[in-house]
Amino acid sequence: MAEECIFCKIIAGELPGEIVDSDERTVAFMDINPATPGHALVVPRAHSTDLMDIADEDLEATIVAARRLARRIEAALDPDGFNILNACRPAAWQTVFHFHLHVIPRYEDDPLKLPWIPRGAEEGQIAAVAEKIRAAGA
Repeated sequence: MAEECIFCKIIAGELPGEIVDSDERTVAFMDINPATPGHALVVPRAHSTDLMDIADEDLEATIVAARRLARRIEAALDPDGFNILNACRPAAWQTVFHFHLHVIPRYEDDPLKLPWIPRGAEEGQIAAVAEKIRAAGA
């Protein structure tokens, strides 16, 4: 447990949280600033800062728990779809530094909009970036 981590404190029962699912590796609880009705978070019990820090086993358990939660939300609220979102680091809007997945039910008439508008890119630019990514994995 990270001493000042709000999510670690919810997991430990030191702070209140509307827990809706849990298992030996993960806990899911309602987001206190929901984007839509039913918006919840899934976190690993073990503290990890972000996507770059989380252990593979905890990452796997967290995404499986997110799907389990989405199925539960679907049965309870009958949304039209879902977004599963992770923010990694401040530039990507991460504000709580304990890895987590947002499970956001979507409704045809909800006001939530994606933060970007697809605009495309030149084929050569895409290919150049792809080459850099391939080279970094070699």
